Amino acid sequence: MERLRVTEDGSHSLYNSQYNQHYHSVSGALKESRHIYMNLGLIPALESYQEIIRVFEMGFGTGLNAYLTWQAADQYKKKVLYTGVEAFPVSHEEASNLNYESVISQPGFLQLHESSWFTNHSFSEYFQFRKEQLTLQEFSTENLFDVIYYDAFDPKAQPELWTEEILQKIAAQTRSGGVLVTYSSKGIVKRALAAAGFKVEKHKGPGKKWHVLRAVKQ
Repeated sequence: MERLRVTEDGSHSLYNSQYNQHYHSVSGALKESRHIYMNLGLIPALESYQEIIRVFEMGFGTGLNAYLTWQAADQYKKKVLYTGVEAFPVSHEEASNLNYESVISQPGFLQLHESSWFTNHSFSEYFQFRKEQLTLQEFSTENLFDVIYYDAFDPKAQPELWTEEILQKIAAQTRSGGVLVTYSSKGIVKRALAAAGFKVEKHKGPGKKWHVLRAVKQ
């Protein structure tokens, strides 16, 4: 059961009692998503003048990162193909209570949750969206991604999603020079990313968080 939480920047998050985890930083959900996934991940790719950028998200969750991706694609007028994986979707009722449309000037948030699974949806000239309801272990694709949002719950809550083996799978689906961004800067995560073939960079985190990671596929 998820419970609504107002984070310090006024944007909403949810609490997952199964994993005893919030979906975002309680210091600011919007601040965290913009800092890590947009500013360290997507925006540099958009500014590199690639014609098409493929984004993969482990943990579609509340849809905030996908929503911001849509906004950025339209702002930069660059085509972004987004794919998100989520094994335990947020309910439509919970999604409808999130305040993202009021804090982000981008319409259509609920379309992300109402759209069908395993189907490509074009929500604008520049944003194509796809979500798959399955685990990361079950996910497969022939595509290589340019940007990875790695947003699983904390390694203590979901250790199976932070192993060297699973990050090797992610590496195999990331193009050379592609980037993975994540809020977790734990030593086990850095070591697993390095072993999987990423060059790991430590960056200042948002708000009270000291560090986050940006990893470049070698």
